Amino acid sequence: MEKGKLESYNIVFAGFMGVGKTTVSSHLAKLLNREVIETDAYIVEKANMDIPSIFDKFGENYFRDLESEAVAEISKKRGVIISCGGGAVIREKNVLELKESGIIIRLTATPNTVLERVKNSKERPILNGHMNTEFISTLMKKRDSFYSNAADITISTDGKTVDEVAKECIEKSVSFIESK
Repeated sequence: MEKGKLESYNIVFAGFMGVGKTTVSSHLAKLLNREVIETDAYIVEKANMDIPSIFDKFGENYFRDLESEAVAEISKKRGVIISCGGGAVIREKNVLELKESGIIIRLTATPNTVLERVKNSKERPILNGHMNTEFISTLMKKRDSFYSNAADITISTDGKTVDEVAKECIEKSVSFIESK
């Protein structure tokens, strides 16, 4: 497992909410001694407002514009781990900017796993009033092509420890770089 080959690349996590992007990013940051930047936290800090409030006050399109600005700024950095919000790769310009500086790893999980992980969260405005596997499954299907088109690598998080997923991310990222 040669981590040196990864140094000049950003490692970008994309995928549906609750698949493990934040958890895996944090663990991988420790393994690789890197900074983690969460696009949602970046937006909250710049807007000085939490995401549910942004959605309530300005709507989803405004939030997506803020997200695109955040992706553009964060993508200029090198050697960081970027954990994207669930909808960040819906816009093609975001994907192009993220790919320019890094490798996009799509994390996946079943709707049941996602529900189990997010059911007590109040920070998921898209799921408010829809906290069930049917809605999650439908939304996952709507977004699936965006995630699969953006991804350089896809890794399932179901039934794996965070350490197993993080090590798989390193191994598959090195293989991806070597194959370029």
